[in-house]
Amino acid sequence: MKIVLCCASGMSTSMLVKKMQEAAVKKGVDVNISACPVTELDVKASDANVILLGPQVRYELANVKSNFGDRAGVDAIDPRDYGMMRGDKVLAHAIEIAK
Repeated sequence: MKIVLCCASGMSTSMLVKKMQEAAVKKGVDVNISACPVTELDVKASDANVILLGPQVRYELANVKSNFGDRAGVDAIDPRDYGMMRGDKVLAHAIEIAK
């Protein structure tokens, strides 16, 4: 499964990607997790199973759903999970919405 986290510049989600990867190893889940800015979604998320938007780009949710919703699970990351870097919770949410 390919999960793409999206934020304003692609930098702030890198720590969350690492936490999610650690959680995936613990759970034995085979995933590819990456981060990118919202402006690069067309290139970086074309084959994603799940696209999760960081709180700072949550306003793009309807647009991303209209562009990718037919082929990927799309949602916003819970701001509390994002702020606390709860990689396990974000991973569980991604798995739940995967198409």
